[in-house]
Amino acid sequence: MNQLNLFVELTRLKKPIGYMLLFWPCAWGLTIAYDFSSNLNNYFFYLLLFFFGSVFMRSAGCIVNDIIDRKFDKKVSRTKNRPIASGKISVKLGLFYTSILCLIALAILLNFNSLTIILALGSMPLAFTYPLMKRYTYWPQLFLGITFNYGLILGWTSTTNEISIVPIIFYLGAIFWTLGYDTIYGFQDIKDDEIIGLKSTSIKFKKKPIKFLYLCYSLFFLNIILSSYLMNLSKLNYFVLIFVAMQLYFQLNKLNIKSPFNCLKIFKSNNLLGAIIFLSIVVGKI
Repeated sequence: MNQLNLFVELTRLKKPIGYMLLFWPCAWGLTIAYDFSSNLNNYFFYLLLFFFGSVFMRSAGCIVNDIIDRKFDKKVSRTKNRPIASGKISVKLGLFYTSILCLIALAILLNFNSLTIILALGSMPLAFTYPLMKRYTYWPQLFLGITFNYGLILGWTSTTNEISIVPIIFYLGAIFWTLGYDTIYGFQDIKDDEIIGLKSTSIKFKKKPIKFLYLCYSLFFLNIILSSYLMNLSKLNYFVLIFVAMQLYFQLNKLNIKSPFNCLKIFKSNNLLGAIIFLSIVVGKI
């Protein structure tokens, strides 16, 4: 039981926000592409595959992140008690867990068409090199956005078996979404990160965070509108998008970068945002 609890802690399974933020772009991509006049069983099957794939890949990513960052994690108050940083789980065991999780994710991936499989495998280097970025650039959150929203493209190709301008536009917008919410997340560790020499957009824009976040979220929202227009979604979609705009405004209006608790709360609210956008696409296709 102790090892099981450590595994759950290591993979953040009790913190669903991580894998949900990975899942929502997959669900968006699948939903904008799917023909709802056809068999819905396939749609829900693919949706489940993307969900479990997100859980397993996020879990594997957490372990790789903790292995790479174990020396830094020991120096940060929020992360010093993580299983690998604290020595409760060895690096070797962590790599074993990662291998098993990746094999399960691969078994899920093989249910999709060839193009989706190839594109997904091509994204693996991005997924596992992200933790290194904060050592060399102030833009690791941008790199995370490129990686975390890749599922939007996969969701589209899993149904259409081709690439189109619509998912690319949506994908580019979603990158700015991640750039925004992960910058908010990074404000929790800004003091420790500056001491140990790590970089982030939270540090780069600490003197004018709201302006930067407004820019990120505005670009995200504009890309959603453009994608909706190109997909010829119904007026119901635009009605629900009003709540998306309200949620984005709420995040920026309530943000207090000096409060780690507030930053975490605002960050977690993006799960609701992802769900609202998903709903807007669904009703827009009815």
